[in-house]
Amino acid sequence: MADLQRMTTEYIDSEDRIRLSGELSPQATVVLWLTQRLVNRLLPHLLGWLEQQAGNGAVGELFQGFAQQAAMATLEQQPPVQSAPQSQVWLVHAVNLTAAAEGVRLTFRGVGDTSAPEGSDAVGLTLHAQPLRQWLGILHAQYCRADWPLTGWPDWLTEAHTATGHTSQAMLH
Repeated sequence: MADLQRMTTEYIDSEDRIRLSGELSPQATVVLWLTQRLVNRLLPHLLGWLEQQAGNGAVGELFQGFAQQAAMATLEQQPPVQSAPQSQVWLVHAVNLTAAAEGVRLTFRGVGDTSAPEGSDAVGLTLHAQPLRQWLGILHAQYCRADWPLTGWPDWLTEAHTATGHTSQAMLH
């Protein structure tokens, strides 16, 4: 199983899905499609891990908001990951999440196209707190772009998203 080195997260209107274009190495890319239903199931686990790091209550909420704003403020502009014609493409059917004190590991699993080598329909991604916050901010922006319901998103993330001004960006990396 390969690990994503870099990825571009983008909502694609014609598919009504989120596309992750991921770089496995400078010469290899993969395209993963995420449904709203799958991301909605993943969100509570990712948010729960972040909340464990900060604690609960009003102080925890305040910390979460500041930490989210700081993470989004340090998000550097990068060129988008461009998928190659020979890229593996698949719909993600499951995401395995392994949580540890230092971060979370996501393993995206799906059924790839028939030309992909056997067992190649899984890629991993390890995120520490700050990159996880950045990716959640990007996912939130894509939810807004898609007009998907924001009911699963905590106030501290929604408010931080608005405060950092990322609401108008269509694609973030």
